[in-house]
Amino acid sequence: MLRKIFYLMLVTVLILQVSCKEEKYIESKAVADPEFVHESFKNLTDVMVHDIFSPPVASRIYTYPAIAAYEVIASSDKNHKSLAGQIRELEPIPLADTTKNISYAIASLEALNTVGKALIFSEARVDDFKNEMYEEIKKEGVSEKVFKNSIEYGQLVAQHILDWADKDNYKQSRTFPQFSISYEDSSRWKPTPPAYMAAIEPHWNTIRPLVIDSADQFVPLPPTTYSIDKKSKFYEELMEVYTEVNDADEETKEIAAFWDCNPFVMNVTGHVMHATKKITPGGHWVGITGIACKQTNADFAESLQAYVMSSIAVFDGFISCWDEKYRSNLTRPETVINEYFDQDWVPLLQTPPFPEHTSGHSVISRAAATALTSVFGDNFAYADDVELEYGLPIRNFTSFYQASEEAAISRLYGGIHYRPAIDYGVDQGQQVGDLIVKRLKLK
Repeated sequence: MLRKIFYLMLVTVLILQVSCKEEKYIESKAVADPEFVHESFKNLTDVMVHDIFSPPVASRIYTYPAIAAYEVIASSDKNHKSLAGQIRELEPIPLADTTKNISYAIASLEALNTVGKALIFSEARVDDFKNEMYEEIKKEGVSEKVFKNSIEYGQLVAQHILDWADKDNYKQSRTFPQFSISYEDSSRWKPTPPAYMAAIEPHWNTIRPLVIDSADQFVPLPPTTYSIDKKSKFYEELMEVYTEVNDADEETKEIAAFWDCNPFVMNVTGHVMHATKKITPGGHWVGITGIACKQTNADFAESLQAYVMSSIAVFDGFISCWDEKYRSNLTRPETVINEYFDQDWVPLLQTPPFPEHTSGHSVISRAAATALTSVFGDNFAYADDVELEYGLPIRNFTSFYQASEEAAISRLYGGIHYRPAIDYGVDQGQQVGDLIVKRLKLK
């Protein structure tokens, strides 16, 4: 009799356990929709435009969220390899509790947006975006338990990435001294009109790189020796800038404007000054990444792989470029032309507030183009509509490399760089991009 009672109790417990056990969660395509990834990066871009971040800092804000989101997916997808051990000082992320049902797509989006929110100022804009996105996701039938588990795991990974990011020397560099300007030496950089802003991020070469060995691993050729002697090579390069601007046709003007990507342009009309805010050059290439993903119907994981590759290329590209900028510390064309040849001359683009050599656009565009080519292949033709919302027309390109070449030469057309900064910058960016492609194995 006791044995029979014990048997019935055991059966009852087993039945209760089975009935209480939650059915295994299967990720749906509607939840793991790559459009949520693209929208998250677009929102991050919009917030950065609102908050105004310098190009180097913006590159940092893109990279860490991309890595956080990718690492969540890599932890659950055997087709994608973790970046831990491949990029500097990144330890493996905490693994998810396998006894809990988790949507890795939701966890990935939570990690992306949580890290992004921690790196910008307008946190409420990220919260509002997330709330809208999650309401849409919940309509796909995700249970409250799965949603809660996924958010908790995403936040756990986000904190892991933020703890790692805190060790990249960014916060320490906020306390470093301002750049010292030499007004006695005409060859050295000086603040330029109309805002005469202080030099931006003079210590960016102290930021921890992700893939390149050091900020000075790829030191480019130095700029041409400064001279205003009309028989000198430097004078020849200076006059090329002067002539390009003075003789600019509609096409070169459009190219210069399309790749301007100056996050803070000071407009002066009489005695009235107002600022125009736009995307950074890194933001433009993040936008191009989204275009390529959509054009190829890249899935959730593939899209994150592309964002990781392009954002890391831009991030390390800025570190490499900024190392050279404050080493060569070369004056801008506008300064020399105004001082010695034509005091009324104005470049087509507003001169950005940092030394001239090498061209940041040239370096990071080539690095990003190399990274994206490794993902999507050579001769990837696409229509670039990233600047459409800023009143600029769509431009068509036959490859990422062609786009990077145009981005580079746009700085000469705009009147803000000498040719060596462009040519040597492209070479520098190629070296950065090649190393990233060689070292990072995401599949």
